Amino acid sequence: MFEEEQEPEFEIFSALLFNSLKAITFMFFISFAMINKPADEGKVDPKAEMMITVAWPDNNPDDVDTYVEDPAGNIVWYNQREGGLMNLERDDRGMFKDVILLDSKEISNPLNQEIVAFRGLQDGEYVVNVVHYIANGSAPLPVQVKVEKLNPTVKIIFYQTLELKGTGDEQTAVRFTLKGQDVVNVISTPKSLVELTRSSIGKGGASGPNGQGQGGPIDATTGQVIQQ
Repeated sequence: MFEEEQEPEFEIFSALLFNSLKAITFMFFISFAMINKPADEGKVDPKAEMMITVAWPDNNPDDVDTYVEDPAGNIVWYNQREGGLMNLERDDRGMFKDVILLDSKEISNPLNQEIVAFRGLQDGEYVVNVVHYIANGSAPLPVQVKVEKLNPTVKIIFYQTLELKGTGDEQTAVRFTLKGQDVVNVISTPKSLVELTRSSIGKGGASGPNGQGQGGPIDATTGQVIQQ
């Protein structure tokens, strides 16, 4: 007697679309909930209190080394890259093996730079030396030395260009004293840190208070152990 009223096609389509959206939303929520939260334990704190940067001309084959001594007598250098609260971030050897990997291809890295970072500060005197480890010419090599205190704001303590005069030349760039948050007594009175590493190693071969390696004193001009 009565004809059944048919539901408009538009309403059927709307209902189907609404249910599909609900299903997609539910699946997205489930997937998001299953993602593991990264573990905090694996995080590395990059905080640094001070930074020392030593740089020389790009593409120059000479090898320059940085030596830094802290108030406790720890010395960081190419053979002891950690000492006290200091870290030598990179030992740059001029153009020797100075390449970076980009898209699976090795590309020459023109930058010549070494960086020493301080994870914390200790009151007392610090000494910053640069050594002309290997010279490939007779002309003086200009080397820029910059010391920055990073916290609470960036402050340049020392910035100067030195001229290294050949293989084995060691120069004291700067000596400064930390007293709390203050930097005082910024001087450049020479002090050989190479001699300290030699004498420290030669006293017994084992790593001592200055953190040197084993095997006897090391010649700064060759990097080889001096036979006793």
